[in-house]
Amino acid sequence: MTAGVLYVVATPIGNLGDISARALRTLAEVDAIAAEDTRHTLQLLQHFDLRKTLIALHEHNEAEQAELLVHRLLAGEQLALVSDAGTPLISDPGFRLVSAAHAAGVPVRTVPGASAAMAALSVSGQSCDRFVFEGFLPARSAARRGRLAELFAEQRSLIFYEAPHRLQETLADLLGVMGDRSITLCRELTKAYETVLRMPLSELCERVRHDADQCRGEIVLVLAGCASQSGGDVQEHRRVLDILLQELPPSQAAALAARLTGGRRKWFYEEALAREPKD
Repeated sequence: MTAGVLYVVATPIGNLGDISARALRTLAEVDAIAAEDTRHTLQLLQHFDLRKTLIALHEHNEAEQAELLVHRLLAGEQLALVSDAGTPLISDPGFRLVSAAHAAGVPVRTVPGASAAMAALSVSGQSCDRFVFEGFLPARSAARRGRLAELFAEQRSLIFYEAPHRLQETLADLLGVMGDRSITLCRELTKAYETVLRMPLSELCERVRHDADQCRGEIVLVLAGCASQSGGDVQEHRRVLDILLQELPPSQAAALAARLTGGRRKWFYEEALAREPKD
């Protein structure tokens, strides 16, 4: 029996008019749709007058559902995979299913469309030639600052997703670790209250602190890459810090490394903390 096909279908991130004709045709023709939240996807289907069987596929059941769905694909069914919004698998479930389909020899086809990360980058005013997608940073400040310290020397533009209730804390950590770089806040893209704000981090921190509306909705941050240090500088700074950490606690090692190299003490300190063993 000929295996079916798994279609990975992008859906709108806000404005329903952004759905493609091919996506609508694919959703209409498949035997069933695997969705992150069936209630959310049902609303999308009802808007376009589509009636399809929906199968819940989320982070808590994907391991077992992937096996069942692959069996259906091997039996010849055509299935679609969608997320709540945008391109599936980008900070969303679906990796296990797509990986299992490939392993079983099932064809996997893309039906491309909207992506919040790419939409934000395109309007950010930051460099788009080379970039890094980081998704969501850690929820706890210590872990978040540690991850940012690891990214400090990254020269490509950095794209982050963030939850509204953590926005102020994350911006403060970005400013403290990365310095006062240019950043773009993209909020509610393609929706009625779409906002794109590009300014130095210090100014955005103040803007968000005094404007509660900026802490609502879906948020993407696009941060300028590091321009103050070359790759060779960073490598040498880390080498100096590693030597000092063999003899000194993090705070003293960071202070001395900054004096020896002319680098920023805060950067050295975050680097030192990131090297400490995690419990």
